[in-house]
Formats: sequence, structure tokens, C-alpha cells
Amino acid sequence: MRKVYYIYNPKTQTYDRTYPTLKQRVISIVRRGLIEIGVAVAAFVAFIVIFGTPSEKELRIENSRLRTQYNLLSERLDEAMGVLQDIQQRDDNLYRVMLGADPIPNTIRRAGYAGTNRYAELMNLADADLVVRNTQKMDMLDKQLYIQSVSFDEVMAMCRNHENMLQAIPAIQPVNNKDLRRTASGYGWRIDPIYNDRRFHSGMDFSAPLGTEVYATGNGTVIKAGWESTYGNIVEIDHGFGYVTTYAHLRRFYVKKGQKVMRGQVIAEVGNTGKSTGPHLHYEIWIKGKHVNPINYYFMDLDAESYDRMIQLAANNGKMLD
Repeated sequence: MRKVYYIYNPKTQTYDRTYPTLKQRVISIVRRGLIEIGVAVAAFVAFIVIFGTPSEKELRIENSRLRTQYNLLSERLDEAMGVLQDIQQRDDNLYRVMLGADPIPNTIRRAGYAGTNRYAELMNLADADLVVRNTQKMDMLDKQLYIQSVSFDEVMAMCRNHENMLQAIPAIQPVNNKDLRRTASGYGWRIDPIYNDRRFHSGMDFSAPLGTEVYATGNGTVIKAGWESTYGNIVEIDHGFGYVTTYAHLRRFYVKKGQKVMRGQVIAEVGNTGKSTGPHLHYEIWIKGKHVNPINYYFMDLDAESYDRMIQLAANNGKMLD
């Protein structure tokens, strides 16, 4: 509705109708238009701030999806690193030990990228911490995989060049013990059953009935077959490559000094001779003049589950049998 304007006339004391000039009408129209435009712009800006543009909404959804994928990637990288660490442990403590090779030092396995800032260009990205962390994990995984691949190449070369060594390395249990029920006492500090004090047990004890067959655990040459005051009847086999095995507390033995034996060959019977509190076999492995834990040398007898179970059984802190 069009506005009507009046002006007060003091002479007549009445209100006379007045009409705006063209200029005034133009100014009024312009002012009203600017106000309406300003209100519209303010409303549009408020809408954008509160709800965002469709493209911004899509970007937020996409960023959320990417963040979720990065978190999932981080978890999978952690799982992959765990698997790789298990492989590294087996490589250092099993494969390389069997082949007489030194383990790969942690300074090489865990070496980083010192002296360079490889991730500076990523710091300006959204969720930079998450991106950089995953990139670091990827780089570390890639480097450790390369080192492990080189290590396996070396192990394979040693295997090809040491077929005789593989036949000689102690690799089975010295008695039939598939169900592990004969695992009596492990390697390490134990309570002496006679002196009742803590002493280092340099081998593993297998409880078994008198007369149970005892096997050579690798190819070799008998270097001792006789009596020792502490170990009773004893057999020692030199397998070459620095490996020597000892079988003690025997009831009788079927081999003699200088005799060649093969892995799995029956060499003796379980007994109770020497310093012993019951029928059992005391078994030791020596490498280059130092005794080692025999539990690491049953890889031809035990699967992974049985190996873990034997570790638990052998880790008991009870008394040894000799």
C-alpha cells in the first residue's frame, strides 16, 4: 500500500497533504532496496555459517570417511608390524641360531631416517598428525620388510650350502614326547632336589619309565659313552659345526666312542643312574663350548602350538630331577 505523507500547517492548524519530490522517491526506493538486499545477504550468510554449502557438507562427509579409513589403516599397520616382529624373532632366535649365524642387530632392524625431515610437506594437511603417523609406520614397515627379505636370502643361501649341517643340528626330542607329558624340568635356575638350593640347570629333564628309548637328535659321532659320577651313564655326540649333545642318567647305552650315528637312531635307554631322584633323561645342547636352551631345537618335532605349550611347561620353577 502506498504511503501518504502529511505536514502540519501552523497557520491553519491543520495537516496538509504533501507529495514527495522525484528525488525523494528515488532515494526512498533505493534505501528500501538496499535494506532488503542487506537483509537477504545477512540471511544467506547466516544460513551458510549454520548449515554450510552443499559442497562443504560433502567435503565434511568425505573428510570424516577419510579419517575413518586412516584409523583403520593405522590398526592394520600395527597388526602387520606385530606379524613382522614375530617373524624377526623366529629369524634371530631360531633360524639363525640353527645355522650358527649371528642375529641381525636391533640397531639395523630398527634404524630410522636420521638427519632428514621426510614429513615436512605433510604437516600442512588436514589431520596432519594422523597422516604423518601412518606414513612413518609405512616407512618403517617397508624398511624392516626389506631387511627381513635380505636376511631370508642369507638364510636360504646358508641352507643350500649347509645340507650336512642341517642333518647334524639337533632337531628332535631325545625321547618320544609328542603329548609333552614327559617334559619335567626346563633350562635355567631350579631348586636342587638333593641340596635344596637354587642351582643352574644346564639342560632339560624328561621323565620316562626305565628302559624308554633315547634317540640321537642329529647326525654325528659319539665322543663319550661311559660313566660319570654325577651324570651316571652318559653319551655325548659331536655333531660338528660346533654342536655337541649330552644324554645322562642312562640305564644302558648301545653305542661306543667313535661310532657314527644318525638322527632318530636309538642310542640308549632312560635310567636312574648318577645323581638322580627318579627315572629320567637329562639332555643338554652345547654350541661352541657353551650350553644353550634345548627348547629351541625341537623344530622337527613340534608345531607352533605344541612349541608354545612346551615353553610354558619348561618355564616352571619347580625342582629338577638331578
